[in-house]
Amino acid sequence: MNTTILDRPLETLAQDTRAALRLITCGSVDDGKSTLIGRLLVDSKAVLQDHLAGVQRHGETDLALLTDGLSAEREQGITIDVAYRYFSTEARKFIIGDAPGHEQYTRNMVTAASSADAAVVLVDATKLAWQDAELALLPQTRRHSLLLKLLRVPSVVFAINKLDAVSDSTTAFAHISAALEQFARQAGVPVTAIVPISALKGWNVVDASAQAQWCGYEGPTLLEILERLPVTAAETTLPFAFAVQWVEKFSSSSDTSQGRRVFWGRVATGGVQPGQQVRIMPNGQTATVAQVLNHVRTPQAVLAGHSAGIVLDREVDVSRGDWLLAVDETGTLNGSRDIQATVAWLDDETLVPGRVYWALHGHRWVKAKIKRIVHRLDIHTLAEDNATQLEPNAIGHIELTLQEPLVTLPFAQSRALGSLVLVDTASHKTSGALLVN
Repeated sequence: MNTTILDRPLETLAQDTRAALRLITCGSVDDGKSTLIGRLLVDSKAVLQDHLAGVQRHGETDLALLTDGLSAEREQGITIDVAYRYFSTEARKFIIGDAPGHEQYTRNMVTAASSADAAVVLVDATKLAWQDAELALLPQTRRHSLLLKLLRVPSVVFAINKLDAVSDSTTAFAHISAALEQFARQAGVPVTAIVPISALKGWNVVDASAQAQWCGYEGPTLLEILERLPVTAAETTLPFAFAVQWVEKFSSSSDTSQGRRVFWGRVATGGVQPGQQVRIMPNGQTATVAQVLNHVRTPQAVLAGHSAGIVLDREVDVSRGDWLLAVDETGTLNGSRDIQATVAWLDDETLVPGRVYWALHGHRWVKAKIKRIVHRLDIHTLAEDNATQLEPNAIGHIELTLQEPLVTLPFAQSRALGSLVLVDTASHKTSGALLVN
């Protein structure tokens, strides 16, 4: 486990914790994800009394209803879509998403995890053979953990829930912790901490358990851990890349020293400042940056992760979906029509070679043909099995050919340049999340 972060005092983490932490809860069905978020909201005093009164059931507060907002969720007692809530403590602000645990809603979990700084994976102790030192984890716990690794979520915290409901909480925590650590080592999942909790009773969530050294655990509470986690660092060390989202035309101007359009979007990697040479993809033309505006239209240089408006020194054919890139002599940002990628398959229809999909990269759409399925990842053994197709919610490695070249980097280097979405050309459903290898 990564104990470095947990050992650092809060006052030394001011830079890391200045921005709000985006985190999600995930895990198997009925592991207590919605209840945990409800407990965090209630015990951190982030819920108004009239809201609490609206989630009373038989005289008791149903914490899960604080996030399960859809009528179907309340009727069935399950989470279907991702629900986001906001709360803050004296140390920092949080944006927390409650991801569904059902296998059929894995696509919703992938959506939430793609932009998360951290994840809390809930593990229900009552569903496991906790008396067995060689116990097996639930498939969905493994699947969600693997997806967190693939999506490069920097901090993963395992929260072992419902330990108040087992006869020997100390043994259960020790055995489940050992199983989680062994799985994480084999799968390469970065584990920041493993903490025992009772979301229903509130033990070790915001406040420590009333029982001294409950489960033999002497570490910080879950909230104390979350307050110390860093946000995802912006990709400022890579060459400049910028996906054009919106083109704004100036009113008539007699100034001929620059173009008459502002290209708005978010800087994906690197940074941009006036005088910088850029290359436009896909047409390959070059130009010089004449002016850079920040999100409130103040002229200044802008780094990765922030919105910007860019004015070039001359009129160039640029439209929504095009990329502005650094003139890179190292060849880091070169376009390619052939891509090898890991895919989390989200469609109800099986993925087979030869199918054509729309691929979305930044704001650019291109046709993509599945050339080959290399292997399928077995979430139980972590083996890479030969496969000719991928079923819904499977994870595998594929090769595809694009109709037009795209500038990509391995996802391990860049979340922004290394991720694509596959969309069905007929139904327009999101079919797969691609991570470039």
